[in-house]
Amino acid sequence: MEAAFEFINPGRLVDSDLELVLVKKTPADAVKGYVPGYEFEMRRFGEATVLGSIRLRIGSAAGLRYPGHIGYEVKSGFRGKRYAARSCRLLIPLARSHGLKALWLTVDPDNIASLRTCEILAARYVETVPVPGDHPMYSEGARHRSRYRLDIRSLHPGNAKT
Repeated sequence: MEAAFEFINPGRLVDSDLELVLVKKTPADAVKGYVPGYEFEMRRFGEATVLGSIRLRIGSAAGLRYPGHIGYEVKSGFRGKRYAARSCRLLIPLARSHGLKALWLTVDPDNIASLRTCEILAARYVETVPVPGDHPMYSEGARHRSRYRLDIRSLHPGNAKT
């Protein structure tokens, strides 16, 4: 029998002027096929302005083939400052605390900014796969996902290309 999932206090997640603020913990939902996860707002340190959001899903790579372990959105007025890559790095210790050895990031192959984020993180491109018609992401418009693997076993949160 699998042990019950326990959420972990992520502590302060700060990188210079960027802070991740935990806003939601989502338990697993076996009926919908959802794994447990955390949702954070990206904010300027010490300010209430929301720059975007990032989610960390805790589950198997197979179960997260299309959505990936991490999903993020940076609001249009705040793009170009590498908030997505910096936020991903901040989540590495939390992911490790849950026993993850790698993070899978999946991006729309036409999303140049997200492809650049994967490059900045030094994530390795693995493949591009079609999203099945019966997957919830398909109904949201996703047709293909480029899958990147980020090995976090020895990666320090500050180690990645800039």
